[in-house]
Amino acid sequence: MEILLLQIFIPLIAALIILVSGKTIVRGLAGAFSLVSLLITVYLYLNFTPDATTQFLVDLAWIPQFGIHFKAGVDGISMVLLLLTNLLIPIIVLSSFKQDVKDQNAFYALIFFMQSGLLIVFTALDAFLFYIGWEVALIPVYFICALWGGENRIKVNLKFFVYTIAGSLLMLLAIIYLHLQTPGNSYDIAEFYKLELDSVTQGWIFWAFFIAFAIKMPVFPFHTWQPDTYTEAPTTGTMLLAGIMLKMGIYGVIRWLIPVAPLGFQAWGETALILSVIGVVYASIIAFTQNDIKRLIAYSSIAHVGLISAGIFAWNVQGLQGAMIQMLNHGINVVGMFFIADIIIRRLNTRDLSLMGGIAKPAPMLAIAFLIVLLGTVALPLTNGFVGEFLLLMGVYNFNIWYAAIAGLTIILGAVYMLRMYQKVMLGQVNTSTSAFLDLDGTEKSVLLIISVLIIFIGVYPQPILNISEAAVINLLDQVNQKILVK
Repeated sequence: MEILLLQIFIPLIAALIILVSGKTIVRGLAGAFSLVSLLITVYLYLNFTPDATTQFLVDLAWIPQFGIHFKAGVDGISMVLLLLTNLLIPIIVLSSFKQDVKDQNAFYALIFFMQSGLLIVFTALDAFLFYIGWEVALIPVYFICALWGGENRIKVNLKFFVYTIAGSLLMLLAIIYLHLQTPGNSYDIAEFYKLELDSVTQGWIFWAFFIAFAIKMPVFPFHTWQPDTYTEAPTTGTMLLAGIMLKMGIYGVIRWLIPVAPLGFQAWGETALILSVIGVVYASIIAFTQNDIKRLIAYSSIAHVGLISAGIFAWNVQGLQGAMIQMLNHGINVVGMFFIADIIIRRLNTRDLSLMGGIAKPAPMLAIAFLIVLLGTVALPLTNGFVGEFLLLMGVYNFNIWYAAIAGLTIILGAVYMLRMYQKVMLGQVNTSTSAFLDLDGTEKSVLLIISVLIIFIGVYPQPILNISEAAVINLLDQVNQKILVK
């Protein structure tokens, strides 16, 4: 029982210690605490039985008079998200060591505060606790973007905050309604699953949850906050948003939306799938027109997440398993992409692709690392992206061949705009600004080596990840399908 509490609260303790520590040891402390969280996750993984049960359960009466419990646990679906979060946080912390960050204490404290919120979201078995984690994860990243972001950060962050708060309030409304329908007014997820509400009620609950989750992912047409926010945020903030935070929305759909409102999903799931597929093509086409390296990667992320969302709403084993492994893969790849973009932007002091070129000549190690991350992103066989996208497209194909044909354009379009970006940045003639480009140094080598190894290892041997989630995914599918068939 205690180990899961440690997993959740170590980052919170880390945030408080870092906030009051001396400036000379802040980075060392941040690195050490991020590794402690990762070691706890490794312990959980090694002691986890890959079946459909919920393990490491914590159930403490928190505000019992309102039926609120601190109830958390880990199944195969949660386990993948714990691995994602606690694997990427050390990489993100390490990647920030080269950045000139003012007020490092507050900066790293906010990262760990956010990590604690994320871990609550991915393990909560109480809807009120889930909502608390949801908001706790949002607040720190808002301040990271607002305090360390670019010139237009205040305007852009206001839009981001308004979008996410509006979605959160819709979700809170649905949670309170569901709470009032349970016998004994409980927030327990098991009680929510047992509710047998009529299809009209489940319809509005579906949309209340879906809008909250679709904004976070983001899914078309709820995506408009994302490109500006990703571009204006500091690179660490962008990595946190794209690498981990958007997975809250994907996880929410799998854990809360579809099992709680199966009849709403039956009525509206195909609409959500169509929106996801539109987002894939729409974001890919807009990515072609981008001359800003960060915006291009931001639109690429929308396209990839659209495919993950489509795989989930196809609601079959292949689609869900594809979504599970691709959440991890997308996190690794997008963090790698934004880190490489940050290295280039810091060296050249520009995000404009037309001012780049020929960097491969003075920086061959960066060119190789960039190519590996890019190939993972465009889903080349034997890279991590291929496994996930193949399963996702198979899942959509099993639902509808035409949706799969349209969604499959992401592989072709993605390869075109990504390889075009690589050509503009790395190949061609060096110019006055790129001729003296410095290759990777120690910290940068370490970060990109870890990411490159993960891309190739998961691509060659994805089975350990797929094994973790398979039983939990099949169990959830069966539960929902039985409810739909009964009706």
